[in-house]
Amino acid sequence: MDLVLRAGTADDARDCGRICYESFARLADDHGFPHDFPDVETATGSVATLLTHPGFYSVVAELDGRIIGSNFLDERSPIVGVGPITVDPAVQNRGVGRRLMQNVLRRAAERQVPGVRLLQSGYHCRSFALYAELGFEFRETLACLQGSPLHQAVDGYMVRRAVDEDLPACNELCRRVHGVDRGGELADAIQQGAARVVEHGGRLTGYATGLAFFAHAVGETTEDIKALIGAAPSFGGMGILVPASNSALLQWCLHNDLRVVQLLSLMTIGLYNEPAGAYLPSVLY
Repeated sequence: MDLVLRAGTADDARDCGRICYESFARLADDHGFPHDFPDVETATGSVATLLTHPGFYSVVAELDGRIIGSNFLDERSPIVGVGPITVDPAVQNRGVGRRLMQNVLRRAAERQVPGVRLLQSGYHCRSFALYAELGFEFRETLACLQGSPLHQAVDGYMVRRAVDEDLPACNELCRRVHGVDRGGELADAIQQGAARVVEHGGRLTGYATGLAFFAHAVGETTEDIKALIGAAPSFGGMGILVPASNSALLQWCLHNDLRVVQLLSLMTIGLYNEPAGAYLPSVLY
């Protein structure tokens, strides 16, 4: 294939958004799972944000002058996250996805980042094989959960809106749990009004950039994460991502009528520390 890879621009949003929707929709339909995006407009809006955000690297694939795929790298924090990567269904299984992945991994290597991470849909065996071949290691199974808001408080834990002054404490907490912070993402979420913190015993013990597919949360304990989930007004997108290894949290969610939508795999290259606390990843990591 005479494939051309170039940097993405805001003008690519319409074509990349359509392909993003169609690619994920076709894959989900083939396996009998719900769509990652409800419609083309939502997918286009998400892609447009990534194409114009200075914290994201983007690459677009063209064939004969026509856009056929794209990929992104979230560079807002020390560890970078891959995706969403999408390829036009008409040209899938012809090596385009591999080229798009090699491009963002080369970008990460050039920047000498300590680690690269992604989440992969458990039902898509081909992408799992590709990522493993490219050097990613499997780390954790995540259960994507969706349902009605719980409106449930946890005794002794107070949830409130995060403010700029919370950023240092949140970053320090994230470093204790994961070994690195995600301050760039958190700063964006605070600015957007989506971030929440939880306090226990008079101090900050957890935070969330949102309770949604593209948001993450960190807590000293499972109770901190329960408090954040219980206070959420909704679960955005496909839902929240709960580590299957945290049986206490997963079972608590299921007992509160949240349902499993799908399973995903957390995969990493480079630096990875076993979490020393409780957490919810985003769909990027």
